[in-house]
Amino acid sequence: MERKKLILSTGNLDKIREIKDILKDLPIDIISKEDIGLGDLEVEENGNTLEENAIIKAKALAEVTNGIIMADDTGLFVDALKGAPGIHSARYGGEEHNYVRNNERLMEELKNIPIDKRTAYFETVIAIILEDKSIKTLSGRCNGSIAIESMGSDGFGYDPLFIPEGYRETFAELGEEVKNEIGHRGKALNKLKLEIDRILKGDRDEDICSK
Repeated sequence: MERKKLILSTGNLDKIREIKDILKDLPIDIISKEDIGLGDLEVEENGNTLEENAIIKAKALAEVTNGIIMADDTGLFVDALKGAPGIHSARYGGEEHNYVRNNERLMEELKNIPIDKRTAYFETVIAIILEDKSIKTLSGRCNGSIAIESMGSDGFGYDPLFIPEGYRETFAELGEEVKNEIGHRGKALNKLKLEIDRILKGDRDEDICSK
């Protein structure tokens, strides 16, 4: 029997690596849109929420290929900035996935904010489109705060600035193993693991992907 495929609607190599690591125990082939020749597929993320953007990206890929499609959208929400950068997190510095510029702008926006007022949370929303074209969403959140300065060299994105609740180190200091266990994307992907396991076993539980 041919193995099922989970096709990722992202070109972010850091994100692809993280997803593959968390889902590595699943008996399913995890491939990116680049792997099937759709790396040039561009999608306008014009939703007003993480969920809307995740669904937009998943639908765009599902229209041109078959398989289980997965797309996610992640945002960093800072209380002192009224939720910014939020859905604009990837482009906060003006250029998509320019980690340095994103972090520099965040530090500039928070330069006069004391440490006890720098609370924030990361949220990931995953949308999957199953082979019958039904859509499910699920999410994961990690509360924390924004550091005064960049710390650590592991991870990517805002990891050198985000201190998860209950820790003194940033994600970039804690490393991938800890981040994948306690982080926003790891929490969402662990829900996805349960859903895909049920799909592979032919046991579809409609409630497993509730947010």
